Amino acid sequence: MLLGCHLSIAGGLEEVFSQAEELGINALQIFSHNARSWKMGELRPGEAERFRQRWQASRVEYIVIHTIYLINLASPEEGLYRRSIEAVVKELERAAQLGIPQVNTHIGAHKGLGPEWGLRRARAALEEVLSRTEGLPVKLLLENTAGEGTVLGSAFRELAYLLEADDRGRGRLGVCLDTCHALAAGYELATAEGLEETLAELDRAVGLERLALVHLNDSQYKRGSHKDRHQHIGEGEIGLEGFRNIVNHPALRELPFILETPKLAYEDERLDSDADEINLERVRRLRRPWAH
Repeated sequence: MLLGCHLSIAGGLEEVFSQAEELGINALQIFSHNARSWKMGELRPGEAERFRQRWQASRVEYIVIHTIYLINLASPEEGLYRRSIEAVVKELERAAQLGIPQVNTHIGAHKGLGPEWGLRRARAALEEVLSRTEGLPVKLLLENTAGEGTVLGSAFRELAYLLEADDRGRGRLGVCLDTCHALAAGYELATAEGLEETLAELDRAVGLERLALVHLNDSQYKRGSHKDRHQHIGEGEIGLEGFRNIVNHPALRELPFILETPKLAYEDERLDSDADEINLERVRRLRRPWAH
């Protein structure tokens, strides 16, 4: 089982492997730099090589970079639009330097100009990103969203339209399914029947072969709320049985599962260093042996 969580790079990129060892995980997600800053400094001399060496010596099998929060590939404001395209290009280049095969991104929001306009704008952005990074051995994953406000990407048909940016069939674009976002967008995941219906719709719109990553998060709010509020595994609207179905489903079980669950485990918001361990262990207990 490829299972892990989003880890901090505060101690340096290569130090994520020490965190991974402590958690006993074989998959992880990182930001490649400060997630709330446009500035991406150059890697220090030898940093990429040290990262690769630490990775090779670890038990980690899968790593993905998550782009910064500031990106809006559908922005009507030209400056932000151009800056967002540049940021995604740089993330793909950074991933290639580090030997990381995938980068995950949110699309952005149309800011009142309408979904159709925003989707056309975002697809043009993706076409430029792919053209400028031609030849890089890195895939860009488009993450589904909760559809809060004017944010795009909550409907699988929207992701399907955006994937058409890869018009040459280069296989450079894929999809990340976030379970919290999907439920918030109106897709059912809490029941076995609902999961089957959701995956069938994803297959019709996108093709399950394009699905490369699952963000495993429970939801604080009910199905169709369009609120992006992650919750600990089993403590939200998807529930433990919902996650049992997800992590054992034949179409999903071989994919990487990355937790983005809260780091704060209690309502009084006391930092609990065991929050990741608790969530990871809950997922491990839900996994059933593969029955061939």
